[in-house]
Amino acid sequence: MTLPSLSQQVILITGASAGIGAALAQVLAQQCSGVRLVLVARRGDRLEAVAEGCRNAGAEVLALPADIAQPQQAKLLVEKTLSVFERIDALVNNAGYGQMGPVELIPTAAVERQFATNVLGPIALIQAVIPVMRRQGGGRIVNISSIGGRLAFPMGGLYSASKFALEGLSDALRMELEPFKIRVSVVEPGPVTTEFFAVARQQGEVAIAHPEATPYRAAFANLENLAQQTASRAWTAEKTARVVLRALSDRHPRPRYIAATGGAVLLFLMTKVLPTRFVDRFWQRFYGIDRVMQEWQSHPRVGDPSG
Repeated sequence: MTLPSLSQQVILITGASAGIGAALAQVLAQQCSGVRLVLVARRGDRLEAVAEGCRNAGAEVLALPADIAQPQQAKLLVEKTLSVFERIDALVNNAGYGQMGPVELIPTAAVERQFATNVLGPIALIQAVIPVMRRQGGGRIVNISSIGGRLAFPMGGLYSASKFALEGLSDALRMELEPFKIRVSVVEPGPVTTEFFAVARQQGEVAIAHPEATPYRAAFANLENLAQQTASRAWTAEKTARVVLRALSDRHPRPRYIAATGGAVLLFLMTKVLPTRFVDRFWQRFYGIDRVMQEWQSHPRVGDPSG
């Protein structure tokens, strides 16, 4: 089966109230007049504002406030979509967030929330849409990962772990669903000018009450400037959304689309060429772990609750 053109498709997008999800909805509405969009996000007021903008651009929109971190909502989202549009041609799993902090200090509840949103929610939606797409004769699933889903960084271990999981899931699905003409792709953004870093810092502050009293305080202090350090290489949400659009519209979609300046070269060097020790030292310096090392060697056990 050949999918209808994007202007005739029903496309479900999670995390659609801001950032890449909102930008993708707007680009689709502007470029594919008549497209039917199902927009999902937790923040109903912001979601409705995005939906109204898309309607004004010519799209038919169903806005569904929901929390993807609660996987039991997935089946209900699919049922509501089918009751209005009777089909689902594409699913874009965009909802997700990061949190910054060393793995040692992230509470179990925060770990569970990270995986509920970034992994378990997408799995539940994928499981709900597969039978629908199979009956239709095909479909597309696009999972929004990250460069951090291929490279793990200190102070971002939980986020990377969730995105590594999403990448592995996508690889398995790509092979499993090919017989049914359901194509699966991953989009891997680098830095994007969205709320990501602000949310990541906020989540870290919520999870770790007094970072200045831990052995990692030098790395926490370094996080304050992280957004500025990456700003020159950051893409806009709209530019990133256009890569997602390619994953939805390419006749033969690729397994992975990199949405980062120099991202392909970076991944090749960091995973195929440079020694692991060199790569480790580079990221330790970038994320301030070298300062942790220096401080610990000078004043061991300062700030260590076990000391």
